[in-house]
Amino acid sequence: MLKQRIITALVLLALFIGVLFLLPMQWFSLVFVAVVLLGGWEWANLSNLNRALRFVFLAALGLTLMATAQYVFAMNFSEPDIDSGRQILAVACGWWALAFLWVQSYPSSAALWGNRWVRGLIGLVVLVPTWLSLVILRGLDHGAWLVLYVVAIVAAADVGAYFVGRKFGKRKLAREVSPGKSWEGFFGGLAACLILALVTSFLFELPVKNTVLFTFGVLVTALASVIGDLVESMFKRHRGIKDSSHMLPGHGGILDRIDSLSAALPVFTMAALASELPKYL
Repeated sequence: MLKQRIITALVLLALFIGVLFLLPMQWFSLVFVAVVLLGGWEWANLSNLNRALRFVFLAALGLTLMATAQYVFAMNFSEPDIDSGRQILAVACGWWALAFLWVQSYPSSAALWGNRWVRGLIGLVVLVPTWLSLVILRGLDHGAWLVLYVVAIVAAADVGAYFVGRKFGKRKLAREVSPGKSWEGFFGGLAACLILALVTSFLFELPVKNTVLFTFGVLVTALASVIGDLVESMFKRHRGIKDSSHMLPGHGGILDRIDSLSAALPVFTMAALASELPKYL
């Protein structure tokens, strides 16, 4: 299992870096439309939709992606309307704040979102901004490196949480959703991301104002990544499944790999735009 997991991870990493750095924006955007649609198929399962209704959900997701592409990019992915993009990303960030409250009050919160149609609607709110923020971020100056930086934030949060939680973890972060996570691990992950942000600010000589904004953005991004992970765990627990699918050998499904990023990307994109980070790179 470990060997299979490592091989899959290496293949995914190579594909991701190739798409990120080698494809022009139009093709990059289309590739990740396909990835989001695959994630949408899994989300339809999390929503407990039958096979026929999963295709209905995919159609709704596809139409929403098209409408978003027209609204923000006018189908020209190299020239986004940043203000329009910010509007959608602001809604997404607000959603993740609400989702954290639902995680903390699970299972009683399921009364609000347990209906399969509500869960399907939530899938649109999760998946569409994930794609949108990824494309906007990639289109900025040094955008490919910014996307990789989000991945680095998520990795730092995971690694910090794992080691600190393993050694010091006592108080459960969300016992009913993910019993293995602790508050100590959570703060360990934030500490790792704080170090990452300060080192980055020092290396690129960001002004104090931008350093503060950027560091705050990194920390909020790390927080969002944890929420993204917990929300998918909550939906899987409610659905009674361990993985979103078995599409990726040793790794589960697409959603199992992008759960943290689905929350982290919109938050980081908003922070990058606010701090004007790209012009300092």
